[in-house]
Amino acid sequence: MTGKPIFEVKPESVSLYPASAAATPEQETVCIFGTGDLGRSLGQRLLQSGYRLVYGSRRPHSCGPVPPGAQVMSHEVAAQSASLVFVCVQREHYDFLETLAPQLNGKVLVDVSNNLKKNMYPEANAEYLQKLIPGAHVVKAFNTLSAWALQNGPSDANRQVYLCGNNPEAKQAVAVISTKLGFTVQDRGSLSAARELEDFPLQLFPEWRLPMRLTIGLTAFFFFYLLTRDVIYAYVDEGRDISFRIMMSLANKVFPSVSLILLSLCYLPGVIAGFFQLYRGTKYKRFPDWLDRWMLCRKQLGLIALALASLHVLYTLLIPIRYYVRFRLAGSTISQIKSNKTSPFDTTMAWRTDSYYAIGALGFGLYLLLGISSLPSVSNALSWREFSFIQSKLGYLTLFFCTFHTYLYGWDRFLYISQYKWYTPPGYMLCLVVPSLVLVLRLLLLLPCVDKSLSRIRQGWERTDPENDSKKSLLA
Repeated sequence: MTGKPIFEVKPESVSLYPASAAATPEQETVCIFGTGDLGRSLGQRLLQSGYRLVYGSRRPHSCGPVPPGAQVMSHEVAAQSASLVFVCVQREHYDFLETLAPQLNGKVLVDVSNNLKKNMYPEANAEYLQKLIPGAHVVKAFNTLSAWALQNGPSDANRQVYLCGNNPEAKQAVAVISTKLGFTVQDRGSLSAARELEDFPLQLFPEWRLPMRLTIGLTAFFFFYLLTRDVIYAYVDEGRDISFRIMMSLANKVFPSVSLILLSLCYLPGVIAGFFQLYRGTKYKRFPDWLDRWMLCRKQLGLIALALASLHVLYTLLIPIRYYVRFRLAGSTISQIKSNKTSPFDTTMAWRTDSYYAIGALGFGLYLLLGISSLPSVSNALSWREFSFIQSKLGYLTLFFCTFHTYLYGWDRFLYISQYKWYTPPGYMLCLVVPSLVLVLRLLLLLPCVDKSLSRIRQGWERTDPENDSKKSLLA
């Protein structure tokens, strides 16, 4: 036996794995340009899925740590060793790829790059890469996955790989690798869709924008409205400084008001859609765009409403330990002792407060049930009928309890002129307008004659249009 090594390492190639565990010839070789976080995470997933992996680097001998089992070579040698190359480098470093055009001709180049902001360049990175190497087949893919998602695999929240390209065979090769890595594939068409894919990671909570804007607007309105009625009015008209109420009392009026309106806005678009279908006599016509967008963000509206309701519950539990409340209770007790009088027990007030708290507790309990059932891990375990029952039937019941809770809070105070400071209604009266409207409209849809017609329409029945019939007869 000679002293010759088992396999020979070329000067431009560095093996980082023992010879005894070298990849078998049957393993498909994949190349990655770039040894950053994304390149290392992607390489680790490829090795775990049974691929032979080579890295192309400017400094093969000092490129930093790579996954065990991979080889690091110069770009030229790495490009020749595989038919599919992942380009895990930023666009500003694409210049070196032009010199590799002969080695990359006919190869599949997977561009995984993203930009720091939208419209940073005149064309998409993948389209620019295709211009640099016209003989290669560029596919845009994997740019919507983070290094964390690649390390943890499909158990992470992000399971989809979006891809686009002009060559069907190249896209199929990338789709096969994506499937072996445990991800699902969505083909977005030709390479012209690359800019759309590159814009995906730059979007910040796109489905939450409308709900958040609505929440901020309603919160600001109720805050300044109640600040004017409660704090400023007391200072201007009565000469009392009660600005300390802003932190607790005022906030505890704003949170439930906004929460109740947002909850009712979750169910108002469904009611409007029902009336649209009744008016049109069919379910096959599209709703207006504003209604479509509204219906798509109902889950986000509900979750924000639940968060505000939770804050309302927490603030209510903290109210008894406030300095102001303890001071008032102590003052009232001392005053009764000095006057030797005891306030009589008011049965009506006891019923009112107990009913108010009991209905509120039931409403909040159902609120929590709605929020829990919207979690993916819970909703995936429910059938469509079960999910629909919770979100629809129990949802309207939640809205009813929360609205009734607010009516009990107001009781008969709307009858007193003193409640209308500067001729403005109390905040709780304003927040009752939308939920009361939703419940009334929902009751109209539940009328037997209306519900029967709406059910038939949603089952596919269409009302005959007399105008269209007359046109058809004339044409005949």
